[in-house]
Amino acid sequence: MSRPSSPAGQAAGSSPAVGLVSAGNAVWAAVSALLPPTQRDLHLDFSENVEESVISLLQQAAGLLYGAGAPFAGGTRETCLQVSEILIDYSWEKLNIGTWRDVDKDWRRVYSYGCLFKVLCMCHEQCAIADTIRVCDMGLLMGASILDNILVRIIHVLQKHLTCGKRSAEEDTKESHRKKIRNDHSTVPMIKSEEAIPRLNCPSLEHFRENYLIPQKPVILEGIVDHWPGMKKWSLDYLRQMAGCRTVPVEVGSRYTDEEWSQTLMTVNDFIEQHIVNKNSIGYLAQHQLFDQIPELKQDICIPDYCSLGEGEEDDITINAWFGPEGTISPLHQDPQQNFLVQVIGRKYIRLYSPHESENLYPHETEILHNTSQVDVEDPDLVTFPKFERAAFQACILTPGQVLFIPVKYWHYVRSLDVSFSVSFWWS
Repeated sequence: MSRPSSPAGQAAGSSPAVGLVSAGNAVWAAVSALLPPTQRDLHLDFSENVEESVISLLQQAAGLLYGAGAPFAGGTRETCLQVSEILIDYSWEKLNIGTWRDVDKDWRRVYSYGCLFKVLCMCHEQCAIADTIRVCDMGLLMGASILDNILVRIIHVLQKHLTCGKRSAEEDTKESHRKKIRNDHSTVPMIKSEEAIPRLNCPSLEHFRENYLIPQKPVILEGIVDHWPGMKKWSLDYLRQMAGCRTVPVEVGSRYTDEEWSQTLMTVNDFIEQHIVNKNSIGYLAQHQLFDQIPELKQDICIPDYCSLGEGEEDDITINAWFGPEGTISPLHQDPQQNFLVQVIGRKYIRLYSPHESENLYPHETEILHNTSQVDVEDPDLVTFPKFERAAFQACILTPGQVLFIPVKYWHYVRSLDVSFSVSFWWS
């Protein structure tokens, strides 16, 4: 790993954050006000798994920011930018070795600090706001929370100075026209009465616990999310307004078991334009913790009260977003936690199979896909998978405002029938 030479005068500085406001621009003034008062308050302490040379680079970047005189004095901004790029590149390699669950959290913190220092350099130089937000988002997507989630707070400041995402009347008219002429829908399967998942309206916690949670039976709950602001507010235009310039991970391809399936990063605006408005290809913002990345959207939802029946704390609940066009598919698979799937926009066709049917569902034999069936649920190859035909299942068309309880280890297959936005709550 190369290392730039250390500039003179790099002390462990104690300059207050207010002293950093010197670049003469409103963005820098607001962003620098979010920084800790001293360099020591950056908490650049790491385990022995992080090399001393990396910690030295972190301290060097901090010194350029908090050193004597103005931040990045004497033209040292370029040096700090170079150091932050090295930190980002080097920690990126560490993040992409092996499986994600085995990545040391300290390397994720290093990556976030690298992004933070780069963002500060960009704000000081008045770089493009959208580009700066993208760096913050990369720190949020691949890094770990640092300094009381400072990257989220910086984005909040930057968005106040952002014009991206605001659309002209002409653009709105064109998009409205495209929506009207693209009113096609996927085939809606027929559901037999004996296969239909039962529905309940606002059951008591005790009734849900005794009749569905304890015996592990699927059920559709109605009337429990009608109060969500998102049920009334969410639309393509609203998502553009709230998150248009935010970078998110997108799955390209109809299902993750396909050979041509891939993942990429793009802004929400680009995702909507390419995969929902113009339908260039199937793209899915799937199983993403969007509400941690964009807390403003979290204000539009609430954790269902029924999650309180679990053994874990509220902080243990994982909230994921699922947003995409019609035709996106989650292959038949199972998860290790209880799941409330809330439908906000559009409809989804869902099939559920009890864990007792596992032998008839032909799970993949590889470790990475052991929780996923090899069978194409709606077009099964019964010559290769003959026992699948005898597997009993339940099904539903999940519509806006409905909440499907999927018990732990229950196999589930999901296909979007329309442009769809769902929110899942995984809990134990």
